[in-house]
Amino acid sequence: MLLEDPRVAAALAALATVAFFVALLLFARWRRRRAASRVAVRRAARALAGERDATDLLAAAGYQVLDTQCRVEWTIACDGEPVIIELRCDALVARDGRRLVAEVKTGARAPSLTTAATRRQLLEYAVAYDADGVLLVDPEAGEVHEVDFWIWDPIRSSC
Repeated sequence: MLLEDPRVAAALAALATVAFFVALLLFARWRRRRAASRVAVRRAARALAGERDATDLLAAAGYQVLDTQCRVEWTIACDGEPVIIELRCDALVARDGRRLVAEVKTGARAPSLTTAATRRQLLEYAVAYDADGVLLVDPEAGEVHEVDFWIWDPIRSSC
């Protein structure tokens, strides 16, 4: 029979080995994706809980929550052509006659102004929402920080 031929037996053994390693590779990928999915679900749940806690924290700090998940369309220009960007902040609040945008951040690094993405997001919100200021809310630490951007400081500027 065919299996008695040593060349056929060797080819089948090689094929079985390749199939085994392909199956092992697919299983490893499946496990990584499943683990990444669990991490994403936990991260999303943490963020959602943080946003819920933030409204209470803002109210306790004397801010009136005007709206949550407030959307705005912001038009910027690139080479003279308009580009419409939709933004959604976590909360729009008011206090002492001022209107501020509140961004809720959870986790170890995100609530920090040393995190470039957080700084850029807050600056973008300050401009796009034409707000009187922005707030960085860390519900896990129970903190609300008002962030001011000094666009140009002649003392520190080297230009």
